[in-house]
Amino acid sequence: MIRPVDLLHAMLEIPSPSGREDELARFLEKTMNDLGMAAYRDEAGNVIGDIGTGRGPVVMLLSHLDTVDRPLPARRDGDRLVGRGAADAKGPLAAMISAAAARPTFPGTIRVAGAVEEERLSRGGEHLARTVPAPDALLVGEPSGWSRVVLGYKGKIDIEYRVTRPATHSTNPVAKAGEVAAGFWRDLLEELGPGRDHGAFGAPAATLRGIRGDLTEALLDIDCRIPPGFDVEDLVARLRTRANGGEITVVRHIPAVRRDRSDPVVRAVTSAIRRRGGRPRPTLKTGTSDMNTVAPHWNVPMATYGPGDSSLDHADDEHIEIAEYLRGVDVLTAALDELAIAL
Repeated sequence: MIRPVDLLHAMLEIPSPSGREDELARFLEKTMNDLGMAAYRDEAGNVIGDIGTGRGPVVMLLSHLDTVDRPLPARRDGDRLVGRGAADAKGPLAAMISAAAARPTFPGTIRVAGAVEEERLSRGGEHLARTVPAPDALLVGEPSGWSRVVLGYKGKIDIEYRVTRPATHSTNPVAKAGEVAAGFWRDLLEELGPGRDHGAFGAPAATLRGIRGDLTEALLDIDCRIPPGFDVEDLVARLRTRANGGEITVVRHIPAVRRDRSDPVVRAVTSAIRRRGGRPRPTLKTGTSDMNTVAPHWNVPMATYGPGDSSLDHADDEHIEIAEYLRGVDVLTAALDELAIAL
């Protein structure tokens, strides 16, 4: 049986940028079967493995296979494992596989799913939500730190703004396309209000991810982060009144998600952290994850948990401390024990 540290090291050695996860999926399909799971790959390329007695609740452990496309060779460096995905999110996924494999007699089904393209379009998570029956409980694997449990994530709106203007001389006093686009960005920030803040879970914020333009044509790529209850339709309607002849396209809308501390999955992870000597720290995140993707489809108890430091996501020195990773495996195993009783 492959040991948890060896499993993660092997996963880090297989590059899996979004859209090119097949080699890792095939490796995990075989490995999960070798660990006693009934594993397969679905039409989207997700790898799914079941273990347990089958007589009882279904607990899904969902993380993702893909990473950003910035190669980082895998290596063991003393007490840490270095490699692309060590934190985001091969570390959490490997911990979930290891925890599930340690509980073959779970009174129900532990379903581990490694999803494709979470970093790009959440295509794998969306496919699972539409094709797999809702589990009785869901734990999403993202780096939270071994003693943190994540209760929620901000949502997001991806907006594209495109504007054209007739060709003219640069000295003509009429507004050129690039100038109109710059004005729209200022207007968008004004519509979000003075309290906009990327660091606050309850406040909206925006990032200008890309800008391309000249005198006759300009394009903005905007990422808005939004709290629970945010009125997206109202924002878009207000922006259209300030579009100045430009075209606004909502490329993608992912709602925010939040659970409270009484959620059975939150309680199970919190108890497991305490049992392993930690002080649980409930956390709200200002990014997004597959928790956002599946929550509109599956109204079930859920939370996010995983070993690793999220500040290292996509970083040039992405790594995970081995002790942190193994504590995460222990917490996940204990959380499964808690859920076996609670569900």
